[in-house]
Amino acid sequence: MVQLKFGIVTTIVAFMVSVDAHPNHHQASIDELEASRDFKQHAFRSLKACENSPQARRLQQRTTERREMQLRQLREVVLNRRRLSADEVAAKSHKSNLTGITSFDTADNTLLFGTSPKCVLEPEVTQGPYYVKGELIRNDVRESQPGIDLFADIQVIDINTCEPVSALYLDFWHCNSTGVYAGVVANGNGDSSDLTNINATFLRGLAPTDEDGIVHFTTKFPGYYTSRATHIHVLGNHGGQVAANNTYIGSTVSNVGQLFFDQDLITQVSATGTYATSNQQLTLNANDSIFGQETATGFDPVMEYVFVGDSIEDGIFAWISIGINASVSKSVSPAALLTANGGVATSGGAGGPSGGPSNGPGSNSSGPPGDMNSTFAPNTTTTTASPSVTATVSTVAPSSSSNSKSTYTAWICCSILLLVWSS
Repeated sequence: MVQLKFGIVTTIVAFMVSVDAHPNHHQASIDELEASRDFKQHAFRSLKACENSPQARRLQQRTTERREMQLRQLREVVLNRRRLSADEVAAKSHKSNLTGITSFDTADNTLLFGTSPKCVLEPEVTQGPYYVKGELIRNDVRESQPGIDLFADIQVIDINTCEPVSALYLDFWHCNSTGVYAGVVANGNGDSSDLTNINATFLRGLAPTDEDGIVHFTTKFPGYYTSRATHIHVLGNHGGQVAANNTYIGSTVSNVGQLFFDQDLITQVSATGTYATSNQQLTLNANDSIFGQETATGFDPVMEYVFVGDSIEDGIFAWISIGINASVSKSVSPAALLTANGGVATSGGAGGPSGGPSNGPGSNSSGPPGDMNSTFAPNTTTTTASPSVTATVSTVAPSSSSNSKSTYTAWICCSILLLVWSS
């Protein structure tokens, strides 16, 4: 009988531990899951209706031509870099010439770049760990981080109108090559004793979409950390103003989401440079909970890509078109705020991973912010935002506190434990 009681108690304790393993992550209720499913189904139908509209076909043609031009420009940069290397070799009297440089691909670029919106940023997808409010407006977020260059091209479409969403400021952030996020000090995020990471800004930024709903970021291909597949976080802001310190203030958050990559591409990247030194455990896309949520109703959150040069080390050009419900507004809980005096942690919202290694390298940023006039510099210089859509009151019910859910669960488990032990 004692052994039976001990077994029951052990089971209850294990259940309590599993519930509290990620105390800062939002625990979705049945109602919230149903609301999320209904939102995605409605969005899926809306996007399907958009695909054959005249404005969608015109936008797709412009997008195809623009992405083709950007890829050619990026490949020209790689080609010039190779010419410089060849000149250096020749200067050393080796009498060598670089050979094997091929012309640009002649593939059908309509098939390559002309894609309809593949996924939807929904109001209730977790904002993910370590959202920092107040990041700099910039397109190049690399700073001095090591890794493979990633040139990300993101297009935003309003699922209600089938039109591109202009003047949407898209927050963009992800971990570095060894699974560390800048701007947050927390267990599971690199070296938690390194308090200077609160002031780091690498691989974070936000930038506005243009008249075609396009925004570009120059970054490093993200690494991964225990319990999550490789991904990038995006969060849409509108209705705010550009402040004198080059940040975006007074805005409304409409949609959040996460973008993913092919598993084969992740495998190739993980075998190179600092990625190969990471001691984090790789989680496959198929085993990632957020990936499962985003694909459950037919959406595809995986970015399409092509190598800029012959080698993966030359860089990756990746693109995706996403749909949003621009009439939705919601509140988010940042893990930290970036101020004029550096980062400041908030009381909640870190939402970091649990159980991962706490000694990952690379948590510090040792360089200045990326070049504001990067390869993908925005065309706009305005200081006020004039979004093409007007936000309304959110139709999604506010989420209940995950802490209160954990407390309630613990109370139930303790009550059962006492009843079993006293019997």
